[in-house]
Amino acid sequence: MIWLLLLAVLALLLLPGWWVKQVLRKHSGERADYPGTGGDMARHLLHKLGLEYVAVEATAMGDHYDPGARAVRLSEDKLNGRSLTAVVVAAHEVGHALQHARGETLFSSRTGLAVLALWMQRIAPLALLLTPLLAATAPGASRLSLLIAVGAMLIGTLVHLVTLPVEWDASFGKALPLLEQGEYLDARDMKHARRILTAAALTYVAASLMSLLNIGRWWRYLRR
Repeated sequence: MIWLLLLAVLALLLLPGWWVKQVLRKHSGERADYPGTGGDMARHLLHKLGLEYVAVEATAMGDHYDPGARAVRLSEDKLNGRSLTAVVVAAHEVGHALQHARGETLFSSRTGLAVLALWMQRIAPLALLLTPLLAATAPGASRLSLLIAVGAMLIGTLVHLVTLPVEWDASFGKALPLLEQGEYLDARDMKHARRILTAAALTYVAASLMSLLNIGRWWRYLRR
């Protein structure tokens, strides 16, 4: 029974990320019938939305929208690739730029929490290091440092949980309507585009589950 539970947990942690990679890879082949690249699609949609000030740039850090720089950043294969994955992922990231431009609450909350989580992640390793060192001389301080570390992880998990509806909206509230209204893709490609957009939205599921697992482990330790 324990082994079945462990396998179920592993499946929950690993399958979302595996499925996302499979979907994106399946539709990443070059399409000679496409008039432009993912980068071209991003620039076109931004111009159409009146967001010409948003840059479209190459990145080695994974596809994302940077609200600080106001830039849609795409990996080389998406920026210069003429594939269904490139075009759809570009539309998804433009969806984030549109959320930012409209000042949508969830997007703003996620951005603020992400900055806080970044600072807390810098504090957490130090707090974890101090916890056993303080255990013998100052048990109260030791528990406080552990609480700080768990709090940092909790904020990180909260960022992931808030991110999920933000990503879903970027896919199905923004990118999908843009692709449908512009009639950029035929019916067959639109069907596959929905799967790619689902994959783009679910990128953070595995990370969220892993964060929850880590918090549970440290919380059990804290209650000893």
